[in-house]
Amino acid sequence: MSNKDNHNESNKQNNSNKNKSPFKFNVFWIYMAISIGIFMVMMNGNAGGEDKMLSYNEFDDMLNHGKVKEVVIENKKIANIFVTDKAKELAKHSEKGIFSSPVEPDYIVEIGDLKLFEEKLDQAKKQGIPVEYRFKTSTDYFMGFLMNVLPWVLIIGFWLYMMRRMSGAAGGGGAGGGGIFSIGKSRAQLYDAKKQEKTTFKDVAGLEGAKEEVKEIVDFLKNTKKYTKLGGKIPKGVLLVGPPGTGKTLLAKAVAGEAKVPFFSLSGSDFVEMFVGVGASRVRDLFKKAKEKSPSIIFIDEIDAIGRARGKNNFTGSNDERENTLNQLLTEMDGFGSKDNVIVIGATNRADILDKALLRAGRFDRQIFVDLPDLNERKEIFIVHLKPLTLSDDVDVDFLAKQTPGFSGADIANVCNESALIAARNNKEKVDKQDFLDAVDRIIGGLEKKNKVIKPEEKKRVAHHEAGHATASWLLEHAHPLVKVTIVPRGQSLGAAWYLPEERVLVEKEHMLDEMAATLAGRAAEEVIFGNISTGALNDLEKVTKQARAMVTVYGLNEKIGNLTYYDSSGQEYGFTKPYSEKTAEVIDEEISKLIEEQYQRAKDLLSKNKKKLIKLAERLLEKEVIFKEDLEEILGKRPFDDKKEEVKIIEEKATKEENNQEDSNQ
Repeated sequence: MSNKDNHNESNKQNNSNKNKSPFKFNVFWIYMAISIGIFMVMMNGNAGGEDKMLSYNEFDDMLNHGKVKEVVIENKKIANIFVTDKAKELAKHSEKGIFSSPVEPDYIVEIGDLKLFEEKLDQAKKQGIPVEYRFKTSTDYFMGFLMNVLPWVLIIGFWLYMMRRMSGAAGGGGAGGGGIFSIGKSRAQLYDAKKQEKTTFKDVAGLEGAKEEVKEIVDFLKNTKKYTKLGGKIPKGVLLVGPPGTGKTLLAKAVAGEAKVPFFSLSGSDFVEMFVGVGASRVRDLFKKAKEKSPSIIFIDEIDAIGRARGKNNFTGSNDERENTLNQLLTEMDGFGSKDNVIVIGATNRADILDKALLRAGRFDRQIFVDLPDLNERKEIFIVHLKPLTLSDDVDVDFLAKQTPGFSGADIANVCNESALIAARNNKEKVDKQDFLDAVDRIIGGLEKKNKVIKPEEKKRVAHHEAGHATASWLLEHAHPLVKVTIVPRGQSLGAAWYLPEERVLVEKEHMLDEMAATLAGRAAEEVIFGNISTGALNDLEKVTKQARAMVTVYGLNEKIGNLTYYDSSGQEYGFTKPYSEKTAEVIDEEISKLIEEQYQRAKDLLSKNKKKLIKLAERLLEKEVIFKEDLEEILGKRPFDDKKEEVKIIEEKATKEENNQEDSNQ
């Protein structure tokens, strides 16, 4: 930049500073000036008042010596004394105040008994003293104003001030600026592509199926004639359903960035208010604004806040404000204005509690399930979140995707952020592979507590417990392959084992049984080595009990119960009643207990056969505190099932390549 440019910029800055007012006007300055003026007038009115007051004897003496020229009796209470010119020259209290009137009396006398005061004046006149007196009735308009009008002015001023404060607070929350008068107005925020950061579909990794559905909605709004000329109608609503953190809100932000139409965004809780009728009023106002800017999109995040099934959990029997809001929403989405191009996009992770009338076709025509990302989608998500990081050469996106099964998009974003923080904490210039592994461990297991003091015998028990998990998972065919075992306290646990679950769509009974046996192997190892058990297997028992109950009551994997399920996907059918009899409940309890005990005994038998290897693995854990897959291969030998799985994998990949080649040749 040249010096001339700098000079011009400095001139502009100086001019802008000159144009700026040195102080801002405030209405309270007027209130302050009025208060000061009133105070000065009142003080001046009282100024000299005490000096002009005469006692009765002093007045009698002045009257007898002929110094009193005129007496004006005001309101039959006060006598205003005007002295003669000769007496005025000698009077020591004849000075006038700044705001004094020329007809202001020289002295003042308080009249006690008016009749006696008149007799005294009449008697003085009879004695030849030239004194005149008259009566006067006066009204102090200023004091009357102060006493009657000023209190109301102050009350109204205070009320207006509070209204402005309330409107400012409400306006800051998105209510507009009307304060308490706008409490029934919609709090939706209108997306502005010019002012706000723009999110597009390129920023949304994975979710290909969901993006295709939403892209069609955006395209419908942009190219309406393309669909309407064939007789198609615009969908009323799209409901995004899925676990937390899978990208539902991010997908809606992408719609706001891609659609060149007004986009209203708000949360379901924005409709809920303590005042009756406010929720329904806000729904009406929201759709009114959306119709005025048609075509437009309304996005309601966490719609379950107002869309809960009616008649549920209403124990009081009173009218529920949430139901009124939902009724108004149903009316607006299925009203007579069907030609209004307004699309409602809702997002929730609790679709099972939504009202059936809200989910029917004609309101939410499409339900898009946003599931947890698979391997390829996790890779795409990692690529998006790794862009701002300074990475080392050893960071492999494929490896990171494989190490994070079951992670949502939000979890992956957290992994990337945690890895950067860990690298910065260790004063590294770049984020390397180990930082990501530490971040995954931190998120799954919690923070390491290396300073926690553990007794040697307890540490030995923990080592054998974790070694039992590792040994059983290594020797069982369908158990998840082990990645790492540690006895360093982390979070609330004294030890932990990391596994790498396979990407399975369907789970067979044998898989579940092997996983249960591997989970119970920690407690089984304690009994095999020490002859007794401890309370350290609480988490394992909780996991196994839930799994066994699901096998018996949900998936129909128990021979005695049969091919029955007592699972209600809607969450509305059974309520507080059990879908089975007490006799069946006893059978279910027996089968769950039997299933767990069988797998516990199976784990004990497996560890008893490999007791020496178990002890050796526990000693390695006590020595190194952390062991990996390589240590297990050294002690337990190569996993016997890996070769078989590798052959199956090679066959599947070969078949996939042949199918792709066949499709290419057909094209």
